[in-house]
Amino acid sequence: MSFYVGAVTIAALICAAFLAAILIWSILFPSHRLWPTGRVTVFTQAMVWTPTVVIFVAAPIVGIIEWNALDWFDWLRFGVGVPLIVGGNIIVWRGVFGIGMDATSGARGQLKTDGLYRYTRNPQYLADMGILTGWAVLSASPSAWIIAASGVAALALAPFAEEPWLEEIYGDPYRRYCKSAPRFLGVPGYLTENGGESR
Repeated sequence: MSFYVGAVTIAALICAAFLAAILIWSILFPSHRLWPTGRVTVFTQAMVWTPTVVIFVAAPIVGIIEWNALDWFDWLRFGVGVPLIVGGNIIVWRGVFGIGMDATSGARGQLKTDGLYRYTRNPQYLADMGILTGWAVLSASPSAWIIAASGVAALALAPFAEEPWLEEIYGDPYRRYCKSAPRFLGVPGYLTENGGESR
Protein backbone atom coordinates (compact mmCIF):
# COMPACT_ATOMS: atom_id res chain seq x y z
CA MET A 1 0.00 0.00 0.00
CA SER A 2 2.76 2.46 0.87
CA PHE A 3 4.32 2.05 -2.60
CA TYR A 4 0.96 2.83 -4.21
CA VAL A 5 0.42 5.87 -1.98
CA GLY A 6 3.93 7.07 -2.77
CA ALA A 7 3.44 6.65 -6.52
CA VAL A 8 0.11 8.50 -6.50
CA THR A 9 1.54 11.27 -4.32
CA ILE A 10 4.57 11.72 -6.59
CA ALA A 11 2.33 11.81 -9.68
CA ALA A 12 0.18 14.50 -8.05
CA LEU A 13 3.24 16.52 -7.03
CA ILE A 14 4.59 16.37 -10.59
CA CYS A 15 1.21 17.57 -11.88
CA ALA A 16 1.10 20.41 -9.33
CA ALA A 17 4.64 21.45 -10.31
CA PHE A 18 3.68 21.34 -14.01
CA LEU A 19 0.58 23.45 -13.36
CA ALA A 20 2.61 25.92 -11.29
CA ALA A 21 5.22 26.14 -14.07
CA ILE A 22 2.51 27.00 -16.64
CA LEU A 23 1.16 29.72 -14.37
CA ILE A 24 4.58 31.13 -13.46
CA TRP A 25 5.50 31.26 -17.16
CA SER A 26 2.25 33.12 -17.85
CA ILE A 27 2.94 35.57 -15.01
CA LEU A 28 6.50 36.27 -16.13
CA PHE A 29 5.80 36.34 -19.88
CA PRO A 30 2.25 37.64 -20.32
CA SER A 31 2.70 38.28 -24.05
CA HIS A 32 3.41 34.54 -24.45
CA ARG A 33 1.06 33.29 -21.75
CA LEU A 34 0.00 29.68 -21.65
CA TRP A 35 -3.00 30.40 -19.39
CA PRO A 36 -5.47 31.84 -20.06
CA THR A 37 -5.31 32.03 -23.84
CA GLY A 38 -8.73 33.50 -24.58
CA ARG A 39 -9.90 30.42 -26.45
CA VAL A 40 -10.42 26.76 -25.66
CA THR A 41 -8.38 24.23 -27.62
CA VAL A 42 -7.63 20.56 -27.12
CA PHE A 43 -4.06 21.55 -26.23
CA THR A 44 -5.02 24.10 -23.57
CA GLN A 45 -7.65 21.76 -22.14
CA ALA A 46 -5.16 18.89 -21.85
CA MET A 47 -2.38 21.16 -20.56
CA VAL A 48 -4.45 22.60 -17.69
CA TRP A 49 -7.19 20.11 -16.91
CA THR A 50 -5.11 16.91 -16.95
CA PRO A 51 -2.83 17.92 -14.06
CA THR A 52 -5.77 19.50 -12.23
CA VAL A 53 -7.85 16.32 -12.44
CA VAL A 54 -4.89 14.19 -11.32
CA ILE A 55 -4.45 16.37 -8.21
CA PHE A 56 -8.16 16.27 -7.36
CA VAL A 57 -8.37 12.50 -7.85
CA ALA A 58 -5.11 11.72 -6.05
CA ALA A 59 -6.02 13.49 -2.79
CA PRO A 60 -9.11 11.33 -2.08
CA ILE A 61 -7.37 8.13 -3.21
CA VAL A 62 -4.44 8.48 -0.82
CA GLY A 63 -6.76 9.90 1.83
CA ILE A 64 -8.92 6.78 1.77
CA ILE A 65 -5.89 4.47 1.82
CA GLU A 66 -4.30 6.35 4.74
CA TRP A 67 -7.64 7.07 6.43
CA ASN A 68 -7.04 8.88 9.73
CA ALA A 69 -3.35 7.95 9.86
CA LEU A 70 -2.82 11.13 11.90
CA ASP A 71 -5.40 9.92 14.44
CA TRP A 72 -7.37 13.17 14.56
CA PHE A 73 -10.65 13.63 16.40
CA ASP A 74 -13.75 12.76 14.37
CA TRP A 75 -15.44 16.06 15.30
CA LEU A 76 -12.55 17.94 13.70
CA ARG A 77 -12.31 15.77 10.62
CA PHE A 78 -16.03 15.66 9.89
CA GLY A 79 -16.88 19.07 11.32
CA VAL A 80 -14.29 20.90 9.19
CA GLY A 81 -13.48 18.54 6.32
CA VAL A 82 -17.00 17.70 5.13
CA PRO A 83 -18.25 21.35 5.06
CA LEU A 84 -15.15 22.39 3.09
CA ILE A 85 -15.70 19.62 0.54
CA VAL A 86 -19.46 20.13 0.20
CA GLY A 87 -19.34 23.94 0.32
CA GLY A 88 -16.41 24.02 -2.09
CA ASN A 89 -18.26 21.87 -4.62
CA ILE A 90 -21.38 24.01 -4.38
CA ILE A 91 -19.35 27.18 -5.01
CA VAL A 92 -17.28 25.66 -7.83
CA TRP A 93 -20.30 24.38 -9.72
CA ARG A 94 -22.25 27.61 -9.17
CA GLY A 95 -19.25 29.40 -10.65
CA VAL A 96 -19.03 27.03 -13.63
CA PHE A 97 -22.72 27.44 -14.41
CA GLY A 98 -22.50 31.19 -13.76
CA ILE A 99 -19.69 31.95 -16.22
CA GLY A 100 -19.82 28.81 -18.36
CA MET A 101 -17.40 25.96 -18.90
CA ASP A 102 -15.51 27.74 -21.69
CA ALA A 103 -14.76 30.78 -19.51
CA THR A 104 -13.80 28.43 -16.67
CA SER A 105 -11.39 26.84 -19.16
CA GLY A 106 -9.71 30.14 -20.02
CA ALA A 107 -11.85 31.39 -22.91
CA ARG A 108 -13.03 34.96 -23.24
CA GLY A 109 -16.49 35.53 -21.78
CA GLN A 110 -18.51 38.24 -20.10
CA LEU A 111 -17.09 40.01 -17.07
CA LYS A 112 -18.88 38.57 -14.06
CA THR A 113 -19.09 40.86 -11.01
CA ASP A 114 -22.30 39.80 -9.28
CA GLY A 115 -23.26 36.82 -7.15
CA LEU A 116 -20.25 35.14 -5.58
CA TYR A 117 -17.98 37.48 -7.55
CA ARG A 118 -19.06 40.41 -5.36
CA TYR A 119 -17.15 38.86 -2.45
CA THR A 120 -14.07 37.54 -4.20
CA ARG A 121 -12.69 37.81 -7.71
CA ASN A 122 -11.80 34.12 -7.59
CA PRO A 123 -14.59 32.08 -5.96
CA GLN A 124 -13.80 28.96 -7.98
CA TYR A 125 -10.11 28.93 -7.08
CA LEU A 126 -10.92 29.55 -3.42
CA ALA A 127 -13.50 26.77 -3.46
CA ASP A 128 -11.06 24.38 -5.13
CA MET A 129 -8.54 25.17 -2.40
CA GLY A 130 -11.25 24.47 0.16
CA ILE A 131 -12.08 21.10 -1.42
CA LEU A 132 -8.44 19.98 -1.34
CA THR A 133 -8.01 21.19 2.23
CA GLY A 134 -11.27 19.50 3.17
CA TRP A 135 -10.05 16.14 1.88
CA ALA A 136 -6.80 16.55 3.80
CA VAL A 137 -8.66 17.35 7.03
CA LEU A 138 -11.32 14.66 6.59
CA SER A 139 -8.87 11.89 5.73
CA ALA A 140 -6.22 13.02 8.24
CA SER A 141 -3.72 11.55 5.79
CA PRO A 142 -0.14 12.86 5.61
CA SER A 143 0.02 12.16 1.87
CA ALA A 144 -3.31 13.88 1.26
CA TRP A 145 -1.93 16.93 3.09
CA ILE A 146 1.15 16.95 0.84
CA ILE A 147 -1.02 16.76 -2.29
CA ALA A 148 -3.46 19.37 -0.98
CA ALA A 149 -0.66 21.81 -0.10
CA SER A 150 0.90 21.49 -3.56
CA GLY A 151 -2.49 21.91 -5.23
CA VAL A 152 -3.39 24.95 -3.14
CA ALA A 153 0.00 26.53 -3.94
CA ALA A 154 -0.57 26.04 -7.67
CA LEU A 155 -4.14 27.36 -7.51
CA ALA A 156 -2.99 30.43 -5.57
CA LEU A 157 -0.83 31.39 -8.58
CA ALA A 158 -3.71 31.27 -11.06
CA PRO A 159 -5.22 34.72 -10.39
CA PHE A 160 -1.82 36.35 -10.90
CA ALA A 161 -1.66 34.76 -14.36
CA GLU A 162 -5.27 35.64 -15.21
CA GLU A 163 -5.58 39.18 -13.93
CA PRO A 164 -3.31 40.93 -16.48
CA TRP A 165 -5.23 39.15 -19.25
CA LEU A 166 -8.59 40.15 -17.77
CA GLU A 167 -7.38 43.74 -17.52
CA GLU A 168 -6.39 43.66 -21.21
CA ILE A 169 -9.78 42.25 -22.20
CA TYR A 170 -12.11 44.33 -20.02
CA GLY A 171 -10.04 47.47 -19.31
CA ASP A 172 -11.52 50.06 -16.95
CA PRO A 173 -14.58 48.02 -15.90
CA TYR A 174 -12.24 45.28 -14.68
CA ARG A 175 -9.95 47.77 -12.93
CA ARG A 176 -12.97 49.24 -11.12
CA TYR A 177 -14.11 45.75 -10.20
CA CYS A 178 -10.67 44.98 -8.71
CA LYS A 179 -11.13 47.93 -6.38
CA SER A 180 -14.47 46.65 -5.11
CA ALA A 181 -13.78 42.92 -4.73
CA PRO A 182 -10.75 41.28 -3.07
CA ARG A 183 -8.55 38.87 -5.01
CA PHE A 184 -9.11 36.11 -2.46
CA LEU A 185 -10.83 37.02 0.79
CA GLY A 186 -11.62 40.32 2.43
CA VAL A 187 -14.34 42.88 2.89
CA PRO A 188 -15.69 43.93 -0.53
CA GLY A 189 -15.26 47.62 -1.21
CA TYR A 190 -13.85 48.33 2.25
CA LEU A 191 -10.35 49.24 1.10
CA THR A 192 -11.72 51.32 -1.77
CA GLU A 193 -13.80 53.41 0.60
CA ASN A 194 -10.68 54.06 2.63
CA GLY A 195 -8.48 55.07 -0.30
CA GLY A 196 -6.80 51.72 -0.88
CA GLU A 197 -7.14 48.89 -3.30
CA SER A 198 -8.73 45.53 -2.59
CA ARG A 199 -6.06 43.03 -3.57
